[in-house]
Amino acid sequence: MSPREQPAVPPAEARRAPDFRSYYGRPILKRPTWKNPDVPVYLFAGGLAGASAVLAELAAATGRPGLARTARLGAAGGALAGAGLLVHDLGRPARFLNMLRMLKITSPLSVGSWILAPFSGLTTAAAAAELTGVAPALGRVAGVGAAALGGPMTTYTAVLLSDTAVPAWHDAYRELPVVFAASAVSAAGGLGLLGAGAGENAPAARLGAGGAAVELAASAVLERRLGEIGAKYSTGRAGRWMAAARALSAAGMVGALTGRGQRRVAAVSGLALLAGSLALRFGVFHAGMASAADPRDTIVPQRRRLDAARPAGTEPGPQPSPTRGVTTT
Repeated sequence: MSPREQPAVPPAEARRAPDFRSYYGRPILKRPTWKNPDVPVYLFAGGLAGASAVLAELAAATGRPGLARTARLGAAGGALAGAGLLVHDLGRPARFLNMLRMLKITSPLSVGSWILAPFSGLTTAAAAAELTGVAPALGRVAGVGAAALGGPMTTYTAVLLSDTAVPAWHDAYRELPVVFAASAVSAAGGLGLLGAGAGENAPAARLGAGGAAVELAASAVLERRLGEIGAKYSTGRAGRWMAAARALSAAGMVGALTGRGQRRVAAVSGLALLAGSLALRFGVFHAGMASAADPRDTIVPQRRRLDAARPAGTEPGPQPSPTRGVTTT
């Protein structure tokens, strides 16, 4: 090769460097085609609905009708909003109905659809009975059924993200369900603080503050454990959303613990908790999009795992193509 000629592809050793950018700088993975803001709001609405359904039945069982009413309406509103956003993202209602033709237990999307569909119907029935006073016993049964599905509603979207090939989501499979569940509990507590009177909002304040504390701790663990990939959660658009989520959740937590007896303070704290939970979903969404666009997140960890598995003292063999053996979404 003459001095003027340059290889079209960097040598294998250069491709192993930390600033590796893949062939011609092109991404390895196809970015998810999910709509923004449809999907982040859908992630938030589903979590809020699930935790609110549980809070509604706890409030009803402990004689707090105002809090139960707020939580039931929040659960129904979140479920219907989530279903509507999902259908809008899919493009046609028939696509959502097609997902209900069969239950595939190994598919988080299929399982999630079968959780969302009955949950939406049950929360709607419970809210309708609450608003109209018609068939209150049936409404209570529907509310209990919705509460039974509330836990899976708060976490299935995290499992759905973790099941993709996007490194910032896939590698966070341990912490992401905890982060989403805690954030959902925080949002439900925030809604209760916003809608219930000072005499009934003690459970909402405790749930809001506790959920926010776990959310903040689990998010920090997630970013630290993921190392370089975790930086996607603290830089760029995702970093700004996550910083806002931390500030809002921390402010809401303090307000819930210290000012729940003051109606205005409780309402502001509830809004902060709700906004923090929503901002978290936007942060996670944008972190995944940035990770899918960065080939280093896919290739560098793969090369490190190959190096770790190689017997000591052996020379590295031919490097695999960055485009071979990579699952795309």
